[in-house]
Amino acid sequence: MCTRWSGSVHTLDASSILHAWDNYPLTQFPGLWVWLAGEIQAQRLSIPAVALEEVGHKSPDCGTWLKNQSIRSLPMSNAVVQAAKQIKDDVGIQNDKYHPKGVDEKDILIIAAAQYHGATLATNEARQSSSLKEPTRRKIPAVCDLPGVAVANKNFLDYIQQSQQVFR
Repeated sequence: MCTRWSGSVHTLDASSILHAWDNYPLTQFPGLWVWLAGEIQAQRLSIPAVALEEVGHKSPDCGTWLKNQSIRSLPMSNAVVQAAKQIKDDVGIQNDKYHPKGVDEKDILIIAAAQYHGATLATNEARQSSSLKEPTRRKIPAVCDLPGVAVANKNFLDYIQQSQQVFR
């Protein structure tokens, strides 16, 4: 059984946590990682299961750190899969023919998990113009911004800045 979250929560795309891991090393920014661990413990920060798997493949150390913090992994429940099907329709993806420069199946599932759980999605994928001629070329932020999808999203730096945390 999958339970929806309530309150102000964020969920991570693999790109955002990998960006943080690569650009804010634990040894040089320990305060940031202590704060992130606290956000995870308070269940204000999660990661969809498919994104956690991707992180583990691309950066085993980062994946291990997340698991050691007991991050909540959002499951790919039937409700999330159904939401993903609707998002694929909204984007115009037919017969699983994803554009090589747009979202893929994992991205759609990540967006659907954020949507289902009412979470803001932290992603470091580049923002695109909303006037793309080929809708299937949309990246995560542009898909999140579609009226039928409507998932709040920000990049990792915005997430830190909007938290108003000060790391000393």
